[in-house]
Amino acid sequence: MSSQAVADFVLPATGGVVFKLSAARGKPLAIYFYPKDNTPGCTVEGQQFRDLYAAFQKADCQVIGISRDSIKSHENFKAKFSLPFALLSDADEMVCKQFGVIKLKNMYGKQVRSIERSTFVLDQNGVLRHEWRGVKADGHAQQVLEFVQSL
Repeated sequence: MSSQAVADFVLPATGGVVFKLSAARGKPLAIYFYPKDNTPGCTVEGQQFRDLYAAFQKADCQVIGISRDSIKSHENFKAKFSLPFALLSDADEMVCKQFGVIKLKNMYGKQVRSIERSTFVLDQNGVLRHEWRGVKADGHAQQVLEFVQSL
């Protein structure tokens, strides 16, 4: 893992705002990539980040979720589960490619391109400090929180 800052990116986010990575500097940032809104694993993961959100805030860490879903889909998902953090739409997979999270999966005997559930923690200078790839949704937010608290 290099100690270089992650290249800046800009994506549309829930709440009608645009998220710019460089503008998020100054505090640690947990970026979690997930395959799809309203699917069982992604719902569990989102709810666990939600339930630990106060602890992330106490550790002075921002949390954002990214998938290829539309902002409209994100707004519904966010409202349905009261997610307190922004969800970003990466419809053209630019940021997914930057982090290398697009993988081929076998779904019902077909090869499907999908986001591999992955989380990246950047420090206050935007430098990648830790990454988890191919994670199981349940319990993952807690692992990320423990890492952030150790920063």
